[in-house]
Amino acid sequence: MISSILDNDFYKFTMQHAVVKRFPKARARYQFINRGGHQFPDGFAEELRNAINGLAQLQLTRHEKTYFAATCPYIDPTYFDFLQGYRYDPDEVMVRQQGRELQVAVEGYWYRTILWEVPIMSLICELYYQMTGQQRHADETVMLTAREKIEKYRKLGVTIAEFGTRRRHSYAVHQLVVQALRQYGENTFIGTSNVHLAMQYQTKPIGTHAHEWFMFHAAKYGFKMANLLGLEHWAEVYRGDLGIALSDTYTTDVFFTQFDKKLSKLFDGVRHDSGDSLLFADKTIRHYQQKGIDPLSKTIVFSDGLNYDKVARIAAYCRGKIGFSFGIGTNFTNDVGLPPLNIVLKMTEAFPEEAQWDPVIKLSDDPGKHTGDTETVKLAKQILMIPE
Repeated sequence: MISSILDNDFYKFTMQHAVVKRFPKARARYQFINRGGHQFPDGFAEELRNAINGLAQLQLTRHEKTYFAATCPYIDPTYFDFLQGYRYDPDEVMVRQQGRELQVAVEGYWYRTILWEVPIMSLICELYYQMTGQQRHADETVMLTAREKIEKYRKLGVTIAEFGTRRRHSYAVHQLVVQALRQYGENTFIGTSNVHLAMQYQTKPIGTHAHEWFMFHAAKYGFKMANLLGLEHWAEVYRGDLGIALSDTYTTDVFFTQFDKKLSKLFDGVRHDSGDSLLFADKTIRHYQQKGIDPLSKTIVFSDGLNYDKVARIAAYCRGKIGFSFGIGTNFTNDVGLPPLNIVLKMTEAFPEEAQWDPVIKLSDDPGKHTGDTETVKLAKQILMIPE
């Protein structure tokens, strides 16, 4: 199911590099959240445990290291040496099952545990479909579906990246999808978040950072400083590369109060991941205009539950106002005739150096996507003056 250590999302490696440089003593805890209330078959935890144990055998090959270093010259050579020596430690992961309910938790140094989220989620998805005996579409149909989608997007004149590792049906389906996108998406398909498949199909690995980067900064520096210092530290590590800023960890409105003129000029754009996409576009355009920056010189990467109709609506609205691109996940990698799983694995606590375990939360622009301890969510809203 997972045969390469690079079978993971690009932003996990870019964040790991930054964590190694800036927060090597920090610790983190993650919890599995079954948003869809899926019922897991008997023996699922045992099978998942075996699959997780198997990941300990993975290591960065010489060929993978050469590819990764050549593709990402903005990452320090010392990081690739570190990654070559990195091994997954299954002892960092707890897996239990009570009846049909699955429990998964991860704990350890942040620079190590940061790589667990995506492969565990993809393993859960693939094992679920295997153990429940659900039959997907044939390979030819999977490829045809991806081909038809990318050809429709090409007619729209938009650029599309594939972001679907976490909730893919399976590795085999993911391969077929990227193959079809690469083959039929010329000038439209710009890359994949999956580094292994980017290498395999000679396309670009796409991504920057995730919510956990800012969630940790809140635990270390406080909610009011999380966005500002998160972006400052990112810029110190990457010096202008990887310049798409994630905006909704503590709501977009709060983000834009801290996205000052320096950062607005330095970063190439922002990523939309929750809430109304057209309202977000308006806020982003207005923010750049107020800073004296031409919105057409910047890009919004839309990545929230996209399908063709939503992409078409956003593109029509933004064209001529601001640059835009799209990252599509589950709609590519789990459109095989079966219901996709609605699951996440999120950081829940952080332990900065010389501190204590603190709960971490996310306040997205969609209240249904808030994650974390209820009391901490309430406290953060009070501190950030976010109305109930």
